[in-house]
Amino acid sequence: MKYLPIIVVSFFVLLISCMREPELHLYEPQTVEIKTPAPKIELKVLWDYKWDVNVNVNAHYQYRYDWEAEWVYGWDDEDREKWGELGYTDPTVFNVRRYFSGDVAFGKHIGIYPTVTIYGNTYEDKFEWGFWDLLVWNEPQVTVEGQAIRFDESDPEHITAETSTSMYRSRYYAPRYTYAFNAPEPLVTVYDQGFEVNRDLRGFTYDEERDIWVREIPLELLPVTYIYLVQVVLIHNNGRIKELNGGEACLSGMARTTCLQTRRAGDDAISVYYKCRKKDNVPYVPYGKTETEMVDVIGGRLMSFGMCGVLPYEIDETINNMDDNEIRELSGNSKKLNGLIKDPNKHYIDLNVRFNNDMDSTIVKEVTDQVRMHYKGGVITVELDMDTVPIPKRSGGSGFEAVVKDFEEVPAYEIEFDKDK
Repeated sequence: MKYLPIIVVSFFVLLISCMREPELHLYEPQTVEIKTPAPKIELKVLWDYKWDVNVNVNAHYQYRYDWEAEWVYGWDDEDREKWGELGYTDPTVFNVRRYFSGDVAFGKHIGIYPTVTIYGNTYEDKFEWGFWDLLVWNEPQVTVEGQAIRFDESDPEHITAETSTSMYRSRYYAPRYTYAFNAPEPLVTVYDQGFEVNRDLRGFTYDEERDIWVREIPLELLPVTYIYLVQVVLIHNNGRIKELNGGEACLSGMARTTCLQTRRAGDDAISVYYKCRKKDNVPYVPYGKTETEMVDVIGGRLMSFGMCGVLPYEIDETINNMDDNEIRELSGNSKKLNGLIKDPNKHYIDLNVRFNNDMDSTIVKEVTDQVRMHYKGGVITVELDMDTVPIPKRSGGSGFEAVVKDFEEVPAYEIEFDKDK
């Protein structure tokens, strides 16, 4: 399917009249019909970062982010069968909640109406004359594993989406929780404030063929769940890591909730659980080199509400107002970048693997700078030179934890006992 370049939704507000030549005064309340085409999004356009920087080995700067050049794991038919499409799919079911502020635009809500679920792209209801706010979000698609997202509408002014816990243990930068949380389903939302249904039909046009007054209100439905494509590249593996132990992995330090009205991620840090696969003999050009090597790659796709307390679209607006020199300086300075993003947590990828001696181990890699650089999703790459990674030899199996530490040039590997086992 060819995706449109951006999620753009146009709401058409239709005032129904029974007269061929309608008068300007209509009875109240009026029936208003809202129509919208299904939103679509393309990863290339959502990930419109003005830099391309790899933080693992050699930092480099480009003007635009080229995620397809980084993503070597691919996405074949088996991946689609297990986990669906790589990017966002088109929503077909939406929820609409409307708020009435009387004669005051952007004023206090004097009427809050229940959420209405619509199938397709048409919503019709009675609207009083005055100013309205509309909150629209898609209904997440239920998978074979159930629905991870749950909505809390106890405070209708601040509706939150949260994700449910998994059975996979959480070990890193999720201080309140023993278990990791399921990755939320794709979720897009918009909160439009201050649109008016007025008595003299200002802003409306008459459609003679359908005998209705029409007003178009353009809106953008934007994601509040962000896609991270995670790949662990095993250079010189030569069969050392032979398989995954359950195909389970986590990204830590991410947000548990998000607010639908503000699109701001919550402050509660969790580990996000996702599934992955191992592919062998994949062509790859390691960073800092020019020749292609054949490597093994462990890859997976995960969704997240993003970093705690972060609103990515405000960051976009700030960066779009910078010149090239400011962007170049920002992309090469992790402290300055975090001063803009204000991410309070570190982020680790951890996954369970089985070595060729049938010993299990958890490989852990800090990816904080990459997550912050890709504040609304992107490719996260971990390179492991397996010639330098010791094979665990403890009798009894999965008692080791291989932690990859970042140093200036050559990564060091630290082996620890897992005290929880």
